[in-house]
Amino acid sequence: MARSSWRFGSLAGVSALALAATGPASAQSTAQAGASTIEEVVVTGLRRPQAQQDVPAAVTAFTADAIEMAGIEKPADFIDLTSNVTLVETQNAGNAFIIIRGITQARNSEPSVAVIVDGVQQVNAAQFSQELFDIDQIEVLKGPQGALYGRNAIGGAIVIRTKQPTDTFDTRVKVGVENGFGYSARAGISGPLSDKVKFRLAGSYVNSDGLIRNAYLDEKADPYEDLSLRGTLLFQPTDNLTVDLRGSVSRLRTQALYFNIVNDVNNTSLPVRVNNPGQNDRDMNGTSLRVAYETDAGTLTSVTSYDQVKEILTGDAFDFLPITESLFYQILGFDLNQSQYLNVKAWSEEVRFASPTDQPFQWSVGGYMIGTKRYISTGNMIDRGQGVFPVYRTPSTNPRNPQFSFLADSQDNFAWALFGSTSYDLSEKLTADLSLRYDKDERENTTLTPTAYLPNVAGFPAGRSGEVRNETFTSWQPKATLTYKADEALTLYAGYSKGFRSGGFNQTGVGAVAAANGILGVSDVFKAETASTLEAGFKSQLLDRKLRLNGSVYNTISDNSYFFVFLAANSTQNLGNVPETRLRGFELDATAFLTTGLQLNLGFGFTDSKIKEFADPTVLGNEAPLISRYTFNMGVQYSTELGDSGLTGTARADYRRLGKTWFDIQNSTVRDPLDLVDIRLGIEGEGWNLSAYSDNLFNKKYNAEFSPGGFVFKGRPRRYGLEAGVKF
Repeated sequence: MARSSWRFGSLAGVSALALAATGPASAQSTAQAGASTIEEVVVTGLRRPQAQQDVPAAVTAFTADAIEMAGIEKPADFIDLTSNVTLVETQNAGNAFIIIRGITQARNSEPSVAVIVDGVQQVNAAQFSQELFDIDQIEVLKGPQGALYGRNAIGGAIVIRTKQPTDTFDTRVKVGVENGFGYSARAGISGPLSDKVKFRLAGSYVNSDGLIRNAYLDEKADPYEDLSLRGTLLFQPTDNLTVDLRGSVSRLRTQALYFNIVNDVNNTSLPVRVNNPGQNDRDMNGTSLRVAYETDAGTLTSVTSYDQVKEILTGDAFDFLPITESLFYQILGFDLNQSQYLNVKAWSEEVRFASPTDQPFQWSVGGYMIGTKRYISTGNMIDRGQGVFPVYRTPSTNPRNPQFSFLADSQDNFAWALFGSTSYDLSEKLTADLSLRYDKDERENTTLTPTAYLPNVAGFPAGRSGEVRNETFTSWQPKATLTYKADEALTLYAGYSKGFRSGGFNQTGVGAVAAANGILGVSDVFKAETASTLEAGFKSQLLDRKLRLNGSVYNTISDNSYFFVFLAANSTQNLGNVPETRLRGFELDATAFLTTGLQLNLGFGFTDSKIKEFADPTVLGNEAPLISRYTFNMGVQYSTELGDSGLTGTARADYRRLGKTWFDIQNSTVRDPLDLVDIRLGIEGEGWNLSAYSDNLFNKKYNAEFSPGGFVFKGRPRRYGLEAGVKF
């Protein structure tokens, strides 16, 4: 069973408070018993409510019904159903890399996509991979959305809306058991406190012994325990004033760093054999306040938020073998283990004034500010076989696990932005959308590494404790789109957009260490990335709304995209820049009712990436890291009434194929195409449901990631179980 080192204090007394999302509830889009046409979905990803088929962007939406039918409980679940979008989960809970149309992410980098939960943008990439519960809708927008969402929307945006407070009392409970041994419970309750105040509370608890065996310790390498709580208080003192207060807490306890070292990413033969199971504890807290005031001229909205993410990570170090078998032991006579500590605190404020949406000329203007304080320490300790112990802000003095190397930095960042957008109906069929945003990100890094541990390399300036480095990153982010509504069944669009992702700091001294080891493109500072995209697409509804067919093509030039480098010399994880990468591709997505209650979903996405500029000429023309050449999705779902019993039966199968995937700029290895199958069977009655499921049905063995140095991390094996839910 996973460890239970909870430190909640007065957690039981916390009433979770958070920001409600804008926009109306959407219609269902999944096959229901007796359904034979595709229902329309209303999305808000472009900051205003629109029918999904009218939005001039490639957007995939999952309604509450679709989330329930597909068993979406983690971000990987909906990403696996979205063309040209992939997720790499590796190393530890905070490392989950989203790749949209070839715009990638790496360890310790800014996200490649803006993730907005109930109107509040996540600040740190370590927040993304978490339990999804009590969710009303998820929208995935592809292509740069910086003009609308600012920095980090360089690859797209993921907009998540949780279920909102209700006018009548509503309670939902779902419990489950699965192999592992694992069990879960999720619940939500909502209702009125008075005629002007409503509330909603929701929680999730998941516990699993794990699925991946550590052959050396004869135990599971991936135990998992997560408790998450969220709630909302919604005040409506007048018809035109809404105050929405929200908060959330999450406590995750698991393990990490159970790597293998291989030359070929397709080699899955090695078992996990680390001698230190280690720990991976992540604590997240968030609060937000949204105030909206409606006037005849428009709506004034203020969104204020505060978030904190803390993560401690320990475990074995290279080459992840028992002490006497390790390379370090063979050479130096001792082995190493490692610890990393991350603490990020952030506040943000956005003020926006938007015109009414029921007029031919719509507009909005606003400003945004965010302040972030970040501390990170990394280091190696000498493994004496007595365990690995966490190291936070100062080097270890524990004689059982003495410090070998140590680096620490703090960052104090402040960013602000001004933005505006317009939408104008040039005619009954033609609409022009124009948006522009200016971002300025000021970053200050202070070296906190004690002098004795600073890496100093001949020919490079010596590092010093207390050194302060400052960098400022700025960018204009325009977006322009023309939309032609040929008729009710066909929408055409084309446009240009630019996205921006801020640069930052590697830990002090890594540039010198990289140069000493002959590694190009890595310095103490990594540059900001921009991506400029030309895109055209169509959206159609055919055969009397029994068939929906959407497609898009794009060409993106990415300047200074990130790549990851692990420096074994000082055990640091670092980012480098590729000066120019070209990305070209397309998507085709189809939904069709084959007969009453039987729905088919198909999606195909293709991305061709080429490194166009780099200091090492041998990598020119190579594929960019972490990008799958293509994705193919196929889902079949059938729902039917079971005779006169009043019960509904459902069956769903999802197949996903990932094309060849490269993992480093040298293209030293490529993963073969990967095929995964998930299934679900269910039965539903009045106020209750029961379902059985299996993810990775055929127990396909694969490595989720290959990182420079030959590090591979195992993908999730077969998972199966039963779930039961009630509503009252």
